Amino acid sequence: MANQTRRNFIKTSALITSATIGLTNKSKAAPKYILSEDRMGVLVDTTVCIGCRKCEWACKVEHNLPTSAIETYDDRSVFNEKRRPNDKALTVVNEYPNDYSDKFPINVKVQCMHCDKPACLSACIVGAFSKHENGAVTWDTSKCIGCRYCMVACPFQIPAFEFEKALKPDIKKCDFCYEQRTSKGKLPACVEICPVEAITFGRREDLIKTARQKIKIYPNRYINRIFGEYEVGGTSWLYLASKEFEKLDFPKLGKDPAPGVSEAIQHGIFAYFVPPVALYALLGGIMWINKNKKSKEKEQEK
Repeated sequence: MANQTRRNFIKTSALITSATIGLTNKSKAAPKYILSEDRMGVLVDTTVCIGCRKCEWACKVEHNLPTSAIETYDDRSVFNEKRRPNDKALTVVNEYPNDYSDKFPINVKVQCMHCDKPACLSACIVGAFSKHENGAVTWDTSKCIGCRYCMVACPFQIPAFEFEKALKPDIKKCDFCYEQRTSKGKLPACVEICPVEAITFGRREDLIKTARQKIKIYPNRYINRIFGEYEVGGTSWLYLASKEFEKLDFPKLGKDPAPGVSEAIQHGIFAYFVPPVALYALLGGIMWINKNKKSKEKEQEK
């Protein structure tokens, strides 16, 4: 019986090893990475945003996320605490005090920045993330193994994990409305619904020129900086503001791409990646041997 059990274990381990080899080959599949000069972007003018949060509502509707009637988004009590995008809200708006006006606070929309050199893409060991020609950074659930390295790598702390879904959790983040809209030449849902045109969709290079022109014409209205122009190698989402971005909870980042650190580590360690299933097989084998050893010891004692 013991020999039969041992043979069954070895047979099962062999099958797991075969599956592991297949997964290893899959894990080394290269993700799509296209950095086009004509990539698109969005310019957010925080001095224009009125905090209506219609962008939040439109995003949820576009991505089939649970939401309430649009009228309920007039409730400004949500601004009492800072919010972050999560698996149920891919974009949120936060409110900050205005140094020049108590009546008109500063409102900041937060979502995935769609980096030109995405840290999430670099850190992902199975190629689940892709950078598309139009600037969008998307995620493929069919490739994901749930390692969540993307969450650790992101300098903006954006990717969210569906922890409550034990069997089939997904990573959630703004996808630039890629499948539904931007890949077909349409505006992102949040841009289309904005009633004051605080967010402008267009060619990234053109948006930077527009932003610089605004700063030149209204030097007292804006600080002389476009957030996202250079940070971590540049991002598709760009921001203008009347005060230092760090005071609006933007992370303090340099010009070097975040993947510069993570890529060397991740790709070096996981060049011949062994997926968790193989580790489980190894641990299972150790447990089986120890259990069998303890059983024999008990028999001998008897």
